[in-house]
Amino acid sequence: MSAISDEKNQTDHVSKKKLKSRLTTGTFALLIALLAVVSASYAWYVYNTSRHTTKVRMAAGAGVNLQISNSYNGTYGSAAVLESFSGRLNPVSTNRISGGFQKVLGFTNGTENQSNLVASLFGKGDYSDYYQTSLFLRTNGNPTDIYISDIGFEDSDETKPISSAIRAGFVVHSAGQNQPTEGEYIFAISDKKNPEADYNTATGQEGDVLDCTKTDGTTVTFTPYTSDAYCTYDQSTGEVTLKSNSLKLCTISGQNGSAGQSVQIDLYIWLEGCDEDCTANLSSQTLKNLSVSFAGVVKNT
Repeated sequence: MSAISDEKNQTDHVSKKKLKSRLTTGTFALLIALLAVVSASYAWYVYNTSRHTTKVRMAAGAGVNLQISNSYNGTYGSAAVLESFSGRLNPVSTNRISGGFQKVLGFTNGTENQSNLVASLFGKGDYSDYYQTSLFLRTNGNPTDIYISDIGFEDSDETKPISSAIRAGFVVHSAGQNQPTEGEYIFAISDKKNPEADYNTATGQEGDVLDCTKTDGTTVTFTPYTSDAYCTYDQSTGEVTLKSNSLKLCTISGQNGSAGQSVQIDLYIWLEGCDEDCTANLSSQTLKNLSVSFAGVVKNT
């Protein structure tokens, strides 16, 4: 009986070691300082931001070597300088990033149960209306699944949180240079609510966004991913816990101990103009220190 008990304890110990190895992780955080001065333009507001350089900082955990660059053939390491974010950022809307963004061009008087002015005329969004950059991830370790562990931010006023209308989009390409898109994922970075939230588009209802295949203001119901789709990263132990809804972005892997093909991830940051939280009372608010943290879970081999 004692021998059977000892064998069971040994089996449990081996299983725990395998689980820990499988959840060994490396992480890095993308830090974007969005220090914005906002100016109101009816319900869909506009904000300006000064020119600056954005840096990516990475801290690799035990068991995996994650590297990052802002170009496929660039220098990989623990930090990369991103394109500067400058100019004027306009609220835009889409249900699919690859289908493009639209912005409001005109307003009309709202009908019963609507705002006094509602967006009614739309046109194609310009590249300057939102922030876009590309990141390239690679590893020289075992195949590693990449997840988002956190999207952090600071609101200038917790009672009027501008983060409630911000979206972060990730367009993931196949491994290799100039490869097609494999998937795209849109996240609401905050579960906060604007106390003066008010749906501000002539058609549709709360939760709708503009249909990227139409230009007549047609809206469709769209539910972005939230923090429920993150994984949980323990900084003290370097381990990841996957939740039931944790969303895998991609898998990266090394080649016989050397770096494998990089995976390109395009990052988009925008104000979702159709969001009911995107109203003029936020016009004086700022968002700063937006950070996107990724975690890598080493696959069982």
